[in-house]
Amino acid sequence: MKSPFLSFMSGHRLRRQLPEKRDQLYRVAYSWCHDPALADDLVQETLAKALTRGHQLRDPERLEPWLFRVLSNCWKDFLRARREMQDIDDVVLASPGTPADNYGEQQLVDRVRAGVEQLPLGQRQVLTLVDLEGFSYAEVAEVLQIPIGTVMSRLNRARAALAERLRTYRSALADPPQVTNLRRIK
Repeated sequence: MKSPFLSFMSGHRLRRQLPEKRDQLYRVAYSWCHDPALADDLVQETLAKALTRGHQLRDPERLEPWLFRVLSNCWKDFLRARREMQDIDDVVLASPGTPADNYGEQQLVDRVRAGVEQLPLGQRQVLTLVDLEGFSYAEVAEVLQIPIGTVMSRLNRARAALAERLRTYRSALADPPQVTNLRRIK
């Protein structure tokens, strides 16, 4: 059994480290839900649970995977509690224009985001944790509580699907649709 002093010291260390992880948790939460307010709520809930359940962290060196597992569980709880419905008032019918010099780059970023968003949730989670956050396969397996083979296969399928979507986009850029001039009829 841990002494009260050791528990106090580990709790103090945890409180010091949590603010440093907030931005990273937010990036992943946002990539999963695509809603800034919801991502912020998920991070807040994750941090609150981490503070109240810090005693469950057996190895302080494994804080990051443990935090992302808590985040993953918060996300799953949210999805269970609320079926995903989209309010028609929240649907953006027209996107704002971008400056001409950044237009192509913004289009590519939007295509990548849309491609990631269209991936099934399991593939999206694995892709964002490995490719955006730099987690190892073993860490992702621990965070999502799935076998490492599942991590590898989901990542492979996610990358292939995203590459295909981007290839389609690139070929559309290379072969723009032909515009014909309309004649005026009197």
